Amino acid sequence: MTPSISRSESSSSAPQEVVGLVPAAGLAKRLQPFPGSKEVYPVGFAPDAHTGKPRPKVAAQYLLEKFKAAGITKAYLVIRDGKWDIPAYFRDGGVVDVSLAYIVIGGSLGPPDTIDRAYPFLEQKRVAFGFPDILFGPDDAYRQLIDTQERTGAAVVLGLHRVYDHRVWDMVECDADGLVRSIIMKPVTTTLTYGWCCAVWTPGFSDFLHRFLRAEETRRNLGQLANTTNDLGGDLAVGVVFQAALQAGLTVQSVIFPHDTYLDIGTPEDLVKAVRQFHLPA
Repeated sequence: MTPSISRSESSSSAPQEVVGLVPAAGLAKRLQPFPGSKEVYPVGFAPDAHTGKPRPKVAAQYLLEKFKAAGITKAYLVIRDGKWDIPAYFRDGGVVDVSLAYIVIGGSLGPPDTIDRAYPFLEQKRVAFGFPDILFGPDDAYRQLIDTQERTGAAVVLGLHRVYDHRVWDMVECDADGLVRSIIMKPVTTTLTYGWCCAVWTPGFSDFLHRFLRAEETRRNLGQLANTTNDLGGDLAVGVVFQAALQAGLTVQSVIFPHDTYLDIGTPEDLVKAVRQFHLPA
């Protein structure tokens, strides 16, 4: 049976602290061979705080800066054993003015399993979730998601962008008020326009995710849930858990960013676009 959750679990009258949560345990299979962790691959430049001169800006920095812009002061990065170049670069988070903690794991079934390793540290905290290899706008995306979560009390709020290739994205159907009705995983054909690439959720959803991964039904059907239809690499996808949450009755809201785009630098094509787009001005 899919884990259930009560309405009282999915919202609270007093807003909880929001912390960033970043899965960084992947192997960058689509980019191999690659010289290091894609999370710290230079994509663009930023002025040095002391000299004002340009310095390389790495991929995950864009996400962490969005956390900071939303007033988030702490974030957890879940990394795979051996990806030491990530903490070596970001250290305690001073470069982005966000306090960082690292959770080191040996392996993972996919992003849901990766982020669930942070579960013991998330008690009574809301989560701002994002992939470190997806660059997206606007800069205040998480502020808008947090505001919507507080206004609606939804267990999850998804940030939606206009998708340019629905075959590799989780497409989202929502009503005029932003209430999510369904999530379609990487459809071959669809009339849907928007897909999700960032989210904010409550402690109630963190509990649901934790129980979902341990449910007997999930274990029994793992071969069907973790496949190349739901995830191009065959891993268990976060969208699968969002689908299960909807089926279990959790409220999922959305915020559409109609004028902003995204780049998934985990693909060679988008990495080339990003390097060109964020090059050093002449």
